[in-house]
Amino acid sequence: MYTNKIEIRVRYSETDRMGYVYYGHYAQYFEVARVEALRNLGISYRSMEEDGIMLPVASYSIKYLKPAVYDDLLTVETTITTLPSAKIHFKYNTFRGDELLNEAETTLVFVASENMRPVRCPIALMNKLAPFFA
Repeated sequence: MYTNKIEIRVRYSETDRMGYVYYGHYAQYFEVARVEALRNLGISYRSMEEDGIMLPVASYSIKYLKPAVYDDLLTVETTITTLPSAKIHFKYNTFRGDELLNEAETTLVFVASENMRPVRCPIALMNKLAPFFA
């Protein structure tokens, strides 16, 4: 299992009239978190795209437990629980301090940019993840 954490400060423009983080912004937070999780492994989205691999989101789900508000410092914990195949699955937990605010999951599919058909996970990414699953 591989886990990475990032911090995100809630900006005023990300809140709704009630003062809570608007629900759609969490998808953006999770995108930043998974990009940084891969970058921490030494793999960038850009390098995968340059190698002809795209990663569209196939599914996204979230369970809200408590709201985040303006100026909260959030920690998004991103976990890859299984080695990827043609798909890669991410789990996210968003915290304010020790307080769990939400739990989410996304599944992305590796596709060839030339024809948008599914392909296996790039070997470079598999090699970086393998030690976490040994």
